[in-house]
Amino acid sequence: MPALSTILNAHPTGHHFLQIPGPSPVPDRILRAMSLPTIDHRGPEFGVLGLKLLKGIQQIFQTTQPVVIYPASGTGAWEAALANVCSPGDHLLMYETGHFASLWERLAKRLGLKTEFLALQGTEHGVPTSWRRGVQADMIEARLKADTSHSIHAVCVVHNETSTGVTSDIAAVRRAIDAAKHPALLLVDTISGLACADYQHDAWGVDVTVSGSQKGLMLPPGISFNAVSQKALEASKKATLPKAFWAWDEIIEMNKTGYYPYTPNTNLLYGLHEALNMILGKDGKAGLAATFARHQRWAAGVRSAVNAWGLSIQCGDASVYSPVLTGVITPEGVDADAVRKIIYERFDCSLGTGLGKVKGRMFRMGHLGDSNELTLIAMVVACEMGMKLGGIKLAGSGVHAAMDYFSA
Repeated sequence: MPALSTILNAHPTGHHFLQIPGPSPVPDRILRAMSLPTIDHRGPEFGVLGLKLLKGIQQIFQTTQPVVIYPASGTGAWEAALANVCSPGDHLLMYETGHFASLWERLAKRLGLKTEFLALQGTEHGVPTSWRRGVQADMIEARLKADTSHSIHAVCVVHNETSTGVTSDIAAVRRAIDAAKHPALLLVDTISGLACADYQHDAWGVDVTVSGSQKGLMLPPGISFNAVSQKALEASKKATLPKAFWAWDEIIEMNKTGYYPYTPNTNLLYGLHEALNMILGKDGKAGLAATFARHQRWAAGVRSAVNAWGLSIQCGDASVYSPVLTGVITPEGVDADAVRKIIYERFDCSLGTGLGKVKGRMFRMGHLGDSNELTLIAMVVACEMGMKLGGIKLAGSGVHAAMDYFSA
C-alpha cells in the first residue's frame, strides 16, 4: 500500500489551488497549532482553553448567549438544532434556496417532523428561480399570518446557500415573523456564512444558529456549532425528540468551567483557538469587520471577471450576492462538470461542482477564508483557460477585469 503522503500529494509540482466553497484551505498557522501535543481534556489547562474558546466564538456569532461546540460536521449541528427544540410531528416552515436547504428539509423529515417547503416557482437560464434568489420574507409572513392556530413550530432558513452563492436577509425573516405576531422559533443555517458574511445572532433575533468549522473559520471539517437563544433554551425543556449526545443542557452546564460531558476533539480546538486569534485580532469587533469587508471585496473582484466573460451569475439578485462564493452558469449545452475537469486536470485548480437541481449547469468559485487577491486572480486565470479549452466563447477577458478591479 502506498504511503498516505504519496496519495495526498499526487498533484503536479507547485501549489494546488483549492477554490471550492469549503472545506477551505487551512492556513499553516492553524496546522501548526493543531500539531501541538494532545492534553488531558479533564486537566486544568483544558479548562482555561475551553473558557477562552467559548468567549471567542460568541464574538464570531455576535452573541452573548451560549454557543454549543460539537465534535461533528454541520449535518450534526442541523440535527442537534432540531432535536433540542422539537417534538415528534412538529410542523416546520422551511424555505428552498438551494441544495443545502433541501438537505436540511430531508433531515427534518427523517426525524419525524412535518415539513412545509416554500419556494419561488419557475425557472431562469434553465435552473430553478428559487435557487437564484434569497429567502422571500414576504412569503414567510403571509404563511405565518394564515396559520391562525399557530401550528407552525419553527421557521428554518439558510443564511448563505453554499450551492448557489446567495446570502439571504435574515433580519427581514425575523421582521416577517414579528409582523405576523407568530410565536415560531427562528432557526438559521450559516455553515458557510460564518466569519465571511456579517451575521448577528442576537440583533437579528435568531433562536438557533447552526454553523461549522470548514468554511470561514479556515479549519478542517469536524467542529460544528449551535448558538442558542433563551427562547430556544426554554423550548428545549419541553421538546421530546430523542437526544442524548446532542442535548444542550449537559453541555452548557459543563461549559461553565470550560469542559465537556464527552471527549472533545482537542487538537481541532487548538486550531479553533488560532483561527479566532487570526479573525478577531486584538480588537474583536474591528477584526470581524475587516474580515467581512475583505470578503466583500474579493467577491466583487471575482464577479467582475464573470461579467466580463458574459456569463450569468447563479445568484440572480445583486442585493444578495454572496461574499463567500460565486456560481457561474455555463451556456446551454455545455457540461459545467466537464469544464471543471479540464480546469482541475490541466491547471491543478479545484472548483465546486453544481449540486442537486443545478448539477452540470454551473460551477462554483470559492473566495473565502485563507485567500488573497493574487490567489483569486490565479483562479480566474485557470477558469478562463479551462473554459476556452472547453469550447466556451467568452465575451471578454475576466482576467483583465479582475486585475483592473483589484489594482484600483
